[in-house]
Amino acid sequence: MCRFLVYKGKDEILLSKLILDPTHSILTQSYDSRLRLDTRRPHNGDGFGVGYYTSPTLGPEPCIFTSTIPAWNCINLERLASKTTSSLIFAHVRATTEGNLSDSNCHPFRHGQLMWMHNGGIGSWKHVKRRLATSVADEWFNFVQGSTDSEWAFALFLDSMERMGHSPNAEPGESGFGHTVLRKAMLKTIKRINGFIADIPDRLKTEEDSRSLLNFAVTDGHSVVCTRYVSSRTDEAASLFFSSGTSWKQQKPSGTSDDEKGDYKMERRDKGADIVLVASEPLTFERDNWVTVPTNSTLTIHKQTVMIHPIVDEFYSYNPSHSRSSQFARTKGQTVTGADKKVLSQSSTQEPSGAATPVSGHGAAEADAAREKLEVLHSALGRARLSDA
Repeated sequence: MCRFLVYKGKDEILLSKLILDPTHSILTQSYDSRLRLDTRRPHNGDGFGVGYYTSPTLGPEPCIFTSTIPAWNCINLERLASKTTSSLIFAHVRATTEGNLSDSNCHPFRHGQLMWMHNGGIGSWKHVKRRLATSVADEWFNFVQGSTDSEWAFALFLDSMERMGHSPNAEPGESGFGHTVLRKAMLKTIKRINGFIADIPDRLKTEEDSRSLLNFAVTDGHSVVCTRYVSSRTDEAASLFFSSGTSWKQQKPSGTSDDEKGDYKMERRDKGADIVLVASEPLTFERDNWVTVPTNSTLTIHKQTVMIHPIVDEFYSYNPSHSRSSQFARTKGQTVTGADKKVLSQSSTQEPSGAATPVSGHGAAEADAAREKLEVLHSALGRARLSDA
């Protein structure tokens, strides 16, 4: 399984403050992933990628740097990250599940000003790939350059956008395509993937696990939509967390060398959310800094406001005490954490279900309390299915 990171801030930040400097930066996670249990493949060393948006005078498309060199061994990444700033950054370290080791298979992927990355895998991929490929328009079929299920999922997303009447080739305007368009296209993408798997004959489903782990992230340079999703009613999804605050500060003891990595902390001077981070694995060991994204949910960042929506489909449960097993995630090299952000040793966890809730501007404790309110609201959502979204 891979790891990814999203930064969206009111101000630009030096890439190194996210990718290199924190004690548990995404570069560190490439060789020391604390939430990875797959001892057969203990590293995320099959390449990496960084995507970021520059000054509008240079155009709306993101700049993307990828390499098949392990992130911890790439001097060019250190040189780039220490001299580059941006207010919207995607970073990804790869552990291959599908596709060979090549630059064309490294995330993030880009089309126009859209950028995409994925942690997880599409179930029964060898039976799904042809169905997916033949379902998209010629333009999106020819768009795919690599061999990963992740890039094909992006092609499916672009095709879904176009079917909704929003051409990915169009000039989206000053505010991008809009967070609602991105979220609905994401939901359609997940629904279509589930449909492809459902169409596989039962005799073939036994050949390969049909469950999907779909932690996606997409942005148009303005809004960001992420998912934490598993196509199962009984299993947990791969880990995903977010943190928001007013500043991202390094906490270095006196006498520490400038070259040493240090602990970072998300500070909150008020209820604003000048900075939002989304990560497969927390960048800090400050548990109060991070909120767990509920299983089978979307997380949307729009104008520095974080909104969480449940993904209501056949794998959704209206029961706020619904238990999910962590075993499937564990077999894929993932672990599951509880509300206290500690790795769980039990085989199951409980996930609250409910309606969309804006949570940015809260401290982590307040954000967790906001999530608990979802339990009260879940029954009101009983008939509000998103199948037409």
